[in-house]
Amino acid sequence: MSKLSIVVPCFNEEEALPFFYEESQKAIAGLIEKKLIDSAEYVFVDDGSKDKTVEILRQLAEKDKNVHFVSFSRNFGKEAAIYAGLNKTCGDYVATLDADLQDPPSLIGEMLEAIQNEDYDCAATRRVDRKGEPPIRSFFARMFYKIMRKLCNIEVVDGARDFRVMTRVYVNAVLSLSEKNRFSKGIFPWVGFKTKWFEYENRERVAGETKWSFHKLFLYSIDGITAFSVKPLMLSSILGIFSLIIAFLMIILIIVRKMIWGDPVAGWPSMVCIIVFIGGLQLFSVGILGQYLAKIYTETKDRPLYIVREEV
Repeated sequence: MSKLSIVVPCFNEEEALPFFYEESQKAIAGLIEKKLIDSAEYVFVDDGSKDKTVEILRQLAEKDKNVHFVSFSRNFGKEAAIYAGLNKTCGDYVATLDADLQDPPSLIGEMLEAIQNEDYDCAATRRVDRKGEPPIRSFFARMFYKIMRKLCNIEVVDGARDFRVMTRVYVNAVLSLSEKNRFSKGIFPWVGFKTKWFEYENRERVAGETKWSFHKLFLYSIDGITAFSVKPLMLSSILGIFSLIIAFLMIILIIVRKMIWGDPVAGWPSMVCIIVFIGGLQLFSVGILGQYLAKIYTETKDRPLYIVREEV
């Protein structure tokens, strides 16, 4: 008997949930008909929604005994919601996807077949285009993936989604990483195992609005880089050494110029520019160091990743 657990993080998804449930039910029926699984369960995680998301989840749980949900006491973020959902699953296979139907449930069948028949531990998805996304946001997203690949010793695939199907062994490996500063796009490839990638075109949300602003995505990218690479610390050291060498050469130049031509160095604007430049380098380096210290501070406090208000 094989069981599929479907983890769905939700934040203000009252409009999308009915559509998602209907579409995923069709996908589950097809999986059972093909004998890829024998049963399936839902694990919805309400991430402190302000709308009627919890009420809809209660109704679904009353109607369907395979629907379970966890509701947080406040918004703890999608990373905490994914971790909580994985923690509550009991299936042989676990799928993670969003409720807005940008991740098509109909693709789960192909992903399961890859795991069962081709000896993969995980089937993951990536978008092949960014249709409908603002050009500036797309540009910075591609730059982020390029920087991640250069700085981190893990394979971060451009356009990777949180939509995955995993074996129980893979899920247990992910759960063993209990760090507070979580970055799933880095954690998934870090644990290793064999992963098959499925590509699909970008889809519009079935309802509601995206919760990811450019500001939130920028902060999320910084968390990802600092969580899986110490090279930014090395960069600040290199900048410091480079500035020291430049300053030493300039001192020699000034001494030689004074001895040969007797031309005193004049001009406060150039001095101000140098001071501002060096001050900027120092603040930049201290900022990088501060990011790592902040993560250490968060980890040592050992606060829970999330707090449950209600669980069904």
